[in-house]
Amino acid sequence: MVAKISAGKSLFGALAYNQQKVDDGKAKVLEANLVCEPADGKFSIRGVTNDFNRWIPSHFRTKNPVFHVSLNPHPDDKLTNEQLAEIGHEYMDKLGYGNQPYLIFKHEDIDREHIHIVSLRVKSDGSKVKDSKEHERSKAITIELERKYNLIPSKGQNQGELWMLSPVDASKGNL
Repeated sequence: MVAKISAGKSLFGALAYNQQKVDDGKAKVLEANLVCEPADGKFSIRGVTNDFNRWIPSHFRTKNPVFHVSLNPHPDDKLTNEQLAEIGHEYMDKLGYGNQPYLIFKHEDIDREHIHIVSLRVKSDGSKVKDSKEHERSKAITIELERKYNLIPSKGQNQGELWMLSPVDASKGNL
């Protein structure tokens, strides 16, 4: 499973991106953590943004308060919505976002199903969620989840021989 983490300033932008996929029928909300779920089950950008904003204190120093991650299992891994939601919850808890509001979206817009999770990097007291070595911790968590759920392990990106440097010979004009 490959995790792609991004931090941003626009909560509305992260939510709108995912909500647009939902509106186009290419995604659905699987789970909500500490976010009010509408009685009809249909989330709106305005309602969710307002709910998230209740968690954000008036003063904080976090430059990029929005957390957005996509978790991408191998295309041959077939997971139920319940399993994807459980993986999302476990991932967020282990990464330190378990007590934060977040939404888990399942995307079906490409060949493989994957999930996106939108949360906040700033706690309700104004402090920042610990993000030290976040990418390294994330990789360890995805490896642990692959083992637990018997998923096909992701292969690291390998640049291979094409990226190897070769000496320059000015006489051959290969500058």
